Amino acid sequence: MKKNKASFLGEELIKRGLISEEELNKALQIQEESGGLLGEILVGEGFVKMIELFYIIAEKEELSLGSNDLEICKKLLDPDLAHRFEVETLVIHQFFPINLEEKRLKVFVSNQKNPKVDELLTEEFGELEIQKIIATSRDIRFMLEEVFKEEMVDEAVNGLFYRSPKESASTVFTSGQIIFFLLIIALSAFLAYLYPIEALKYFLYFFNILFLASILFKFVLSIVGSFQEKKNFISQEEIDSIDEHELPIYSILVPVYKEPEVIDKLISSLKNLDYPKSKLDVLFLFEEGDLETIEAAKKASPPDNWSFIYIPDSLPKTKPKACNYGLKEARGELLTIYDAEDMPEADQLKKAYLAFQKSDDKVICFQSALNYFNRDDNILTKLFTLEYSYWFDYMLPGLDALKLPIPLGGTSNHFKIEKLRELGSWDPYNVTEDADLGIRANARGYRVGVLNSTTYEEANNKLSNWINQRSRWLKGYLQTFLVHNRQPLKFIQKVGFRGWFTLQIFIGGSVLTHLVAPFFWFLFIFWLLSGTPYFGEFYYGTLLQISLLNLLFGNFLGIYLATIAVFKRKYYSLIIYALLNPIYYLLQSAAAWKALYQLFANPFYWEKTQHGLTSKEVNEND
Repeated sequence: MKKNKASFLGEELIKRGLISEEELNKALQIQEESGGLLGEILVGEGFVKMIELFYIIAEKEELSLGSNDLEICKKLLDPDLAHRFEVETLVIHQFFPINLEEKRLKVFVSNQKNPKVDELLTEEFGELEIQKIIATSRDIRFMLEEVFKEEMVDEAVNGLFYRSPKESASTVFTSGQIIFFLLIIALSAFLAYLYPIEALKYFLYFFNILFLASILFKFVLSIVGSFQEKKNFISQEEIDSIDEHELPIYSILVPVYKEPEVIDKLISSLKNLDYPKSKLDVLFLFEEGDLETIEAAKKASPPDNWSFIYIPDSLPKTKPKACNYGLKEARGELLTIYDAEDMPEADQLKKAYLAFQKSDDKVICFQSALNYFNRDDNILTKLFTLEYSYWFDYMLPGLDALKLPIPLGGTSNHFKIEKLRELGSWDPYNVTEDADLGIRANARGYRVGVLNSTTYEEANNKLSNWINQRSRWLKGYLQTFLVHNRQPLKFIQKVGFRGWFTLQIFIGGSVLTHLVAPFFWFLFIFWLLSGTPYFGEFYYGTLLQISLLNLLFGNFLGIYLATIAVFKRKYYSLIIYALLNPIYYLLQSAAAWKALYQLFANPFYWEKTQHGLTSKEVNEND
C-alpha cells in the first residue's frame, strides 16, 4: 500500500513517531480487505494507544477531549439526560449526553461523524446546538457506570426474576414443590412402615428402570449423533469466501476470577482468533476485589480496544451475574463467552457467523465442541476427556438432530445478542446457567445448534478440584430440573412430550441415578456374592432380570459410550481407559451427594475451579 493513500490521521501518527510507515500500510491493507475505520484498525492491531489516537483526532477536529475533562464533566453531569436512552443504545453507538444548558447539549462521542448519533439526539432533544466532546470508549464507560451502575447491578442480579419469576432459580423450591416432595416422602415412609418388603421392591423397580432408561437414552443420542458430522458443517472453502466487510462486531465476554496464572495464555488465545481485530469487542469481566488477576491482566498488555469491566461486589457472586453485567456493555451483533483457560480454534468466530447465515431465525445459539488439551496428564484427565468427547461429539449432535432441548456448555456458545437479551440472558442464581439457558431457549420456541469447531480447555487433574467442579455442575442440573418442572403441564405445551422427557431423563435423571445407583449396585452384588436370604423376597423374576441387566448391560453401555468417544478425534490411546468408566461413575456419585447437600445448605455458592495446574500446552494436532 503506497504512502500517498494514507490519510491525514496516518501521516500525523507517523510524523509524531507513534506508528511506523510499515504499520500504517498494514492497517490500510486491512481496511481495504475488511472495512472499518483506520483508527479502530490501528488500535485493534496494537499499533497505537487509544488515547494517543483520540488526542490527534480532537486536535484535528478542534474538539475537546473527554479524557482531559472527565472530572469536570462528571460534576456537570445531568443523569436525567442519559436516562432518556437505553444503556444498550449508548453502548452500541458510543455516545453519552452530559448536560443541557441554554439549548446547548454537551455530549461525549467516540466518532464525531456518526450520523446515527446525530439522528438519535435530534429525535430525543429536537433541534439543538450540539457540542461534541471526543471521548474514548473508556471515557464513555466511566460516565455510563457513574449514572447506571446501581441499575446495571440490579438488572444483572434480578432482571430475570423481575421479568419471569417462575424461570428464576432464586427460589430453590416453590411452595408447590415443597408440598409435593413432602407428600412423596410421607407416603413412602407410610408404605415402608406397613409393607417394608413391597415398598423396597417398588423403590428398586423405579430406580432400576430410571437407570436403564437414562443409559439407553444416551446410547440412542450417541448413535444418532455419530451420523451428524455434516450438519451445521462449515468448510474451509466457505470460510475463505467470506467478505470481511460484511462481518459484524463480535462481542466476547471473558469472565475471570482469581485466575492470574492463566491470563497470559488466555490473551494469546484471543489474539489468535481469525477475525478483524477492529470488529472484536472483547470484555474482560473482573470482580472488583480481585486485584491480583486485574494486575496480571494489565501487565499482559492486551490490545487497547479490549475492555476491562469491574463487577461491583454483590451477591450472588457467580459467573452468570458477571456475564449479565458485561452484556449491558457489549456492542456486538453476535456474542460468545470464553473461560479463563480456553483455547478456541482460530476460525471459530467465522464458523459461527456462517452458521447463523445458513440457519433460520429460530436458531439463536450455536454450541462449539469442548475438549481438553491436557488429556494425558493422568488417569482422571483421560476419563474426563472420554466423557467430554462423547458428550460434545456424539450426544449433543444427537439432541440437535432430534430437535430436543440442548443444555449448553459454559463456554464457546455463540449467540445472536438481540435474542439473548430477549430471553432474559443468564440466571445469576443458577450455577449451570448455560444448561438452564439452553432449556429456556427451547421452551421459548428457539433452537440451539452445534458447531464443528472446538475450544480446548484444561481438564482437572486434581481429584478434589474435579469434585468441586462436578458438584457445581450437578447442583446446577438440579436447579434447572426444579425450575423447569414448576409448571410441568405448561412446559409440556411449550416443548412437547419429547422435550419434557429429555428434561426428566437427561437433566434430572442423570443426577438421580448418580445419587442412588452405587447403593443398588452394592446391594445387588452383596446379595449375589453372599447368598444371604434376606433379599430373596424381592430379588426374583422381573426385578432380578432388570437388576442384572443394569449391572452388566448398563455398565457395558457406559463403557461402550466411552469407547466410541475416541473415534471422531482419533484419541485411540484412551480406549483402554474406557474400562474404568464404572469407577468414574462412582466419582460422579460422590460429587452428586455433595451437590445435593449444597442445594439445601448453600444453593447459590459458586464452587471455584482452580486452573493453571497443568504444564501441558495445546498443540496443532489437537
